[in-house]
Amino acid sequence: MPNPSTPDSPPERPPGRRSEPTPAQIMAGAETFALLASPSRLHLVWLITHGPYDVGSLATRVGLSIATTSQHLSKLRLAGVITARRDGRRHIYTVEDPHVLTLVEQIFEHIAPDGTLAPDPTPA
Repeated sequence: MPNPSTPDSPPERPPGRRSEPTPAQIMAGAETFALLASPSRLHLVWLITHGPYDVGSLATRVGLSIATTSQHLSKLRLAGVITARRDGRRHIYTVEDPHVLTLVEQIFEHIAPDGTLAPDPTPA
């Protein structure tokens, strides 16, 4: 019987797990995490997951200039993390992708307010 820890026999997947990601998925995932590795961009995405904002409101909330905030928003929009719609002369930014909403929610459920890792919830 082969040893389950050898490279020739991958461990069994837990029920509901998908197959191993493709190289393209690994690259895209890494790029997404790199994009969100900026504290300012992560803060912007968190804000936008909780409601639509314009660039001026976001800049004020995050403490950045409008120009810097706009640059961050452009990168997030081009990556497909956020969307923008025109409202008169303003752009309103939203997150419509449920995967992004879940990812951001889970990031902050996993991190305690003091920045340490939050303990796993105890089963009921």
